[in-house]
This record gives sequence, structure tokens and C-alpha cells, in this order.
Amino acid sequence: MTSSAHNPLSVSVSAANAVNPVYRARLIKHKIGIFLSTCAMAVGIFFLMWILITLFSKGFGSLNWEAIVGTPAGAAEKNEGLSGALLGSLLMVTTATLISTPIGILAGVYLAEYGEDNWFSDLTRFVTDIMLSAPSVVIGLFVYAIYVSHVKHFSGWAGSFAIALIAVPVVVRTTDNMLALVPTSLREAAFALGAPRWKVALFIRIKAVKAGILTGILLAVARISGETAPLLFTAFGNQFLNTDMNKPMSNLPQVIYSFATSPDEKWIGLAWTGALLLTFSVLALNILSRTVFSQKTQN
Repeated sequence: MTSSAHNPLSVSVSAANAVNPVYRARLIKHKIGIFLSTCAMAVGIFFLMWILITLFSKGFGSLNWEAIVGTPAGAAEKNEGLSGALLGSLLMVTTATLISTPIGILAGVYLAEYGEDNWFSDLTRFVTDIMLSAPSVVIGLFVYAIYVSHVKHFSGWAGSFAIALIAVPVVVRTTDNMLALVPTSLREAAFALGAPRWKVALFIRIKAVKAGILTGILLAVARISGETAPLLFTAFGNQFLNTDMNKPMSNLPQVIYSFATSPDEKWIGLAWTGALLLTFSVLALNILSRTVFSQKTQN
């Protein structure tokens, strides 16, 4: 077996490249590009670690059981904590997920299975892309105009509808893209066995990419968990512990903002604690989604 070191042709090609000015210019540009990319990555990681370290150092000092289960600041018993905000965020995010998941998956299935050369599907994809990049405050104002202004009060339902509109396009796009990865031969085999098109879509294609769809759902949940602007116009906030979705409801992002701008040192500490909990919750969801998808890919 002849190695490249003893191959006269390989040696001559390498020697020719070494003296070729075009090759050397490309090599210099390549090294400069790699250097600049590495520097950009290092700067991004530096600031990210700076943020996480600051968040951990300031938030961990006020993190205790009382901060998590304590009553809100407006309650009669001022054992101040984030229980109202945590409960409100949990209820609204769960409700929004239950609303957006079936709508997003079914819309994605329609686009992938029936959206070939269809003007309505092209329009749906276009609107979905717009909603993905739309400012969340615009969505909050939209829900305020069509719902809150008509029922004449803020509520947890309105907040759930607002963040559900943010989650729907994420699930739709992920489902559509994942279903496009299913091999055509798998669909043709199912059709050859006499399976109707809707069964092929629901029981063959979705089953083949269920990990990818689950990843999209988790990413959508991670995104809406930290939304603040839409909830200012819909859920509004509540100083008391509230489980009634038809009333104004507290939420963690809004409480973080309110407490962080207050002069009370304890409230500022609770704001850092809330930010720490929110950040690591979103981080955990992103890690979980990537882990689920990578395990399915390896299998």
C-alpha cells in the first residue's frame, strides 16, 4: 500500500500549490476567516458566561424555600415570595401549550401532506414566517383589541391566548420541516398497502419524526416562558395569589421587571431569584429538546 508521502504525483501537486499565488491567497483568507469566527465565538461565550455568573451570584443569594412558596407582596401575610408569579406563569404557559400544540401539529401536517402547489398553503407558510418574526408586543396589542377590550377586563385566558399565538408558528414550522424529512419510499410503501392519506400522515409520518416535533414543542414552550410584553396588555398582573384564569393573573417575567425597578432590596433580590429560575427553566427545556432529538437521531 503506497502512502501519499511516497507518491510522486501527490508531492508534485503539494509543491505546485505551495508556490501558487492564488492558492496562498485563498489559504490566507481561510485562516483569517477561521480566526475571526473563533474570536466572535469567544466574545459571545464570554458575555454569555458573564451573564450567567452574574445571574447565579445575585440570584442564588435570595434563593430559598420561602422565596418560592412565599405569598405575594400584596397578600395579608407578607411572607414575601414568588408563589403567585410562578403559579400564574405555570397556568398560562400550560394553557397556551395545550392550545398551540394540536393547532400547530395539524397545520404542519396539512402543509406537509396537502400543501403541494397550493396557493392557500403558500399563504399559510408566508403568514407563519411573518408571525415568527413579529414583535411580541404587537401580538399582545392584537389580543387586547380583539378580546380584552370586548370582555372589559384583563385575565389569564387573554395572556394564554397571546402567548399561544407566539407558540403556534414555531410548532407549525417545526412540524412542516420534520415531516419533509420522512423518506418518500416510506409513504409509497404505506400507500401500496392501501392506507388512506390521512392515516399515512398521522400514523406513519408523524410517528417517524415524533422526536423532532416534540423538540419543536419544547422550544416553543421555552420561548413563551419568558415573554413579558404580551402579558402586559392581557394578563396585566395581580398582587395576590390567584388561580382564577378569568381574572388578572401574575406572571414571573412581569414580576421580575416590577421588583427589579423597586427601591426595596428584598424585592430586588427576589427579582434576581425569579430571573435565575426563569433562565434555568428555559435552559433546561432547550437541553431536554436537544437531548431528545439527538437520542432519536442516533437510534
